[in-house]
Amino acid sequence: MSKVGSDAGAVDADDRASRRPIGIPDKTTPLKDLELAARETFFPDDPFRPFKNQPRSRRLQLGLNYIFPPLQWLRSYKLSYLKDDIIAGLTIGSLCIPQDIGYSKLAGLPPIYGLFTSFVPPLIYALLGVSREIAIGPVAVVSILLGTLASHQLPVPTLATKKCDTTSLKFINDACTQYRESYLALIFTATFFAGIFQAALGLLRLGFIIDFLSHAAIIGFMAGAAVTIALQQLKGMLGISTASFTRKTDIVSVLRSVFQHVDEWSWRTALLGLFFLGFLLLSKFIGKKNKKLFWIPAIAPLTSVILSTLFVLVTHLDKHGVAIVGKIDGKINPSSVGRFVFHGEILKKALRVGFESALIALTEGIAIGRTFASFNNYQIDGNKEMIAFGTMNIVGSCTSCYVATGSFSRSAVNYNAGCKTPIANVVMSIMVLVVLAVATPLFHNTPNCILASIIINAVLTLIDIPAAITVFKVDKLDFISLLAAFLGVLFISVEIGLLIAVCLSVANILLQVTRPHTAVLGRIPNTSIFRNVEQYPDSSRIPGILIVRIDSAIYFSNANYIRERILRWLDDENDEIKKENGIPFQFLIIEMSPVTNIDTTGILSLEDLLKTLQKRKVQLAFANPGTKVIHKLNDAGFVQAVGNDWFFLTVGEAVEVCRRHITFGHESTTPHVQPFSVESKEPHMRS
Repeated sequence: MSKVGSDAGAVDADDRASRRPIGIPDKTTPLKDLELAARETFFPDDPFRPFKNQPRSRRLQLGLNYIFPPLQWLRSYKLSYLKDDIIAGLTIGSLCIPQDIGYSKLAGLPPIYGLFTSFVPPLIYALLGVSREIAIGPVAVVSILLGTLASHQLPVPTLATKKCDTTSLKFINDACTQYRESYLALIFTATFFAGIFQAALGLLRLGFIIDFLSHAAIIGFMAGAAVTIALQQLKGMLGISTASFTRKTDIVSVLRSVFQHVDEWSWRTALLGLFFLGFLLLSKFIGKKNKKLFWIPAIAPLTSVILSTLFVLVTHLDKHGVAIVGKIDGKINPSSVGRFVFHGEILKKALRVGFESALIALTEGIAIGRTFASFNNYQIDGNKEMIAFGTMNIVGSCTSCYVATGSFSRSAVNYNAGCKTPIANVVMSIMVLVVLAVATPLFHNTPNCILASIIINAVLTLIDIPAAITVFKVDKLDFISLLAAFLGVLFISVEIGLLIAVCLSVANILLQVTRPHTAVLGRIPNTSIFRNVEQYPDSSRIPGILIVRIDSAIYFSNANYIRERILRWLDDENDEIKKENGIPFQFLIIEMSPVTNIDTTGILSLEDLLKTLQKRKVQLAFANPGTKVIHKLNDAGFVQAVGNDWFFLTVGEAVEVCRRHITFGHESTTPHVQPFSVESKEPHMRS
């Protein structure tokens, strides 16, 4: 290991002898640096660690365990676990069935497709997924996003008439039938591509991409989507037909459509819907008050469906303006491969719809999985989860399913019900299978207003007001992102709201990168510790010395700002000193420990700073530069330009040396250090 040694006349011999020089570790090869960067980017969790020094048979077993997690947890599976998983599976099954029928309508699909989506994808996830608590199926946000995107990409043609409704299979005319087929083709093809995108992100170890959506932006987006979904349910709560209701999701269009169809309002429908919405909210309140009664809000939706269906059968309200679900063809998932379209305009539209749906589905699903994993003290491999989500959606798209992901409400019920493994998902799937095979006729007379009340009750959990308040208290910029995403969804569209959430998240990152934090440091009384003077007002300044800390890597995006900010610190502090008739600054010490990296533009900016300081008769010094930084500064000739002896191990050491060289007025207590000439040791950066 080489050292930054002495430089001719820069610092007294006594000073050099009394301090440890800054070390410059031996350089690694560019190939090694590239390998390290790739490993930290794509394999930060070191997934191959268990395979090291293992025989081939053991590696094969570990590989199979990684691909199929049940091979690992089934070895320790107990009979008592099965009881818990069955109870949890039956509980979430009773919750998902009525939700699925309603969510499929949000996606613009007939009710049966929601049930299809809760049968196949959970089975695939149970085979490939890592999370024990997550409950898989259609969710409200993804359903409304998918339905909104698909309807925008594929508007109803004029020949299909305004009565054409993709959620119903009633024959209107040939044009409507053809349009519904095109709509299904778009949905299934988009789901296929959503699965491809998700699996590809996992296989290519690109899971960090979804981290670009900040938590605050997600809170705002989810809350906006929840309000949008709830407003969309006004058509069901008031008895307005789906075909005549607007397909837009912004609050203005929805409310306008509600009041434009006052003639379709049904007081019986509204009364029935509000009664059961009150019942569902009361059940949720009871479940929150007493965690042991979690099963009450879990079974409340199915109970509402059963009671309301019986009520309609007895009172014949369907003949008095109360709209019902209608006939649901009972069958197990048919193949939808023949509906895929890989050419023309449908392909372009499916790619776009699939990508946006995949992004939201992954963000929600992985966030849910990680949340519940933290409760039980185990880790979720985000890339492995992406592969599992992608595979289940690819298989699902081939079996008449649309985009599925983890449901927060069902996962919470699953967790509270005491599930132990993904077998709870299998039990739920079997329950849905039974309904598909023999029980779909039971939902024929279910009022649409009940499904609307179930959806409203479910999406209210997506509005996290305490989290929004916390964001407001902690970070106002984050709150602006939250609010913008919320308002974008509410007043423009779900798609634009998502775009705003992504853009603001990226903008927040860019703001932090281009305008990094810098701080003036002072000495904590009776210590050798130097800290931010704003955080510690009692810290003391060192006369004649300005100490600045840069809390960021120095790149082309922020290099000029950092240089200008340092000079502004120098000017501002000098102005204060002049008012107090103090000693002007003769030394500038830059604390470099938070600076993790620097590029060529950053080095050029430091060169400009050095020249400016020389003209002002201020000596530049550095404290504790990191390995990458000192390597690059040394290779560029900047270390020699400043003077090797002006690089120190600590701020305290730099201060002690500088204090011994401060000039007071016209007389010097110690020899004044003349600034080093850049011209004599010009770095080669500009050549």
